[in-house]
Amino acid sequence: MTTILLDSARATGNRELLGLLGRTPLARVTVDLPCPQPGFWAKLEGLGVGGMKARAAVSMLLGARKRGELRPGAPVVESTSGTLGIGLAFAGQALGHPVVLVGDRELEHSMRQLLCAHGVRLELVDRPAAEGGWQAARLARLRQLLTLLPDAYWPDQYNNPDNTAGYASLAAELATQLDHLDVLVCSVGTGGHSAGISGPLRRHWPRMRLIGVDATGSTIFGQPARPRLMRGLGSSIHPRNVAYDAFDEVHWVGPAEAADACRRLARGAFVSGGWSTGAVALVAAWAARVHPGTVVATVFPDGPHRYLGNVFDDDFTTAHGIAPATAATRPVEIPHPKAVEATGWARCRTVTDPLATPQEENP
Repeated sequence: MTTILLDSARATGNRELLGLLGRTPLARVTVDLPCPQPGFWAKLEGLGVGGMKARAAVSMLLGARKRGELRPGAPVVESTSGTLGIGLAFAGQALGHPVVLVGDRELEHSMRQLLCAHGVRLELVDRPAAEGGWQAARLARLRQLLTLLPDAYWPDQYNNPDNTAGYASLAAELATQLDHLDVLVCSVGTGGHSAGISGPLRRHWPRMRLIGVDATGSTIFGQPARPRLMRGLGSSIHPRNVAYDAFDEVHWVGPAEAADACRRLARGAFVSGGWSTGAVALVAAWAARVHPGTVVATVFPDGPHRYLGNVFDDDFTTAHGIAPATAATRPVEIPHPKAVEATGWARCRTVTDPLATPQEENP
């Protein structure tokens, strides 16, 4: 196994960067998605430095430093499909830690270049694991790296409470920017931002409903694991940060629906993003349409730039059998996450923890 050499020149960090974190705008989105809808609010985290996950990255590193788990100047090692990687690159620069990220060969070339430009050491795995896919393969390589870097800290974003705590500022901003909120729509990957903002916002508006948005093929809410084209939402494991009892319902969205929503946003609202943004925009528009008079809000985690070669590329969508123009206009209703496999946009009003016993399930 090769020795990992890291640049320790930034050990002092640049804490002035932390002043750039957050304070992102809130936009009113009224474009047809795909049907006419009265409008919802979207928090544009893609316009913040490091994207939405910079909040979590800073929180996780500061928490580890406070507990003595991360010494000054020590490396940070994490597995990522891209978005958290940018956040950790930001946090590493601000706090003075070299960052090593484990990605996979499906990570977009533009994202690889961007991460490296920000000073990240990038490791790529070239084949998915037989069980657990790319996510399991990345984690296996990460554990190897931890043996080569004995002082390294692994944030373990899927199971780290500091991930969730990092979104307190996002919740506070939404509470200030909105007069009222009836429905919050959140994408679910690590479970961090949905748990981190729903609790504080329910203290402002106790009757607020929370809708989770997952990817088809994801196991988070009890569906069978399948290969997933979309990155950024969904998981092949069961993150401990997911607050299952907080959700009122869950939607699974397929790549055709997400891509169609992203393109409609770009053409009609000028604000757009990638798979997660398209998925939550679709469901937020649906919620605003089927519940007239309610105030609906969601979070767009990042912008469109890393997705120019997939979501917005006709050659890519054609090659992967995605036809955005034929995307579903409403979800299929299923009675239970284990009753029917969702292969496209589907909705379920029964939310359960797939690892809980029947007595522990949230009806």
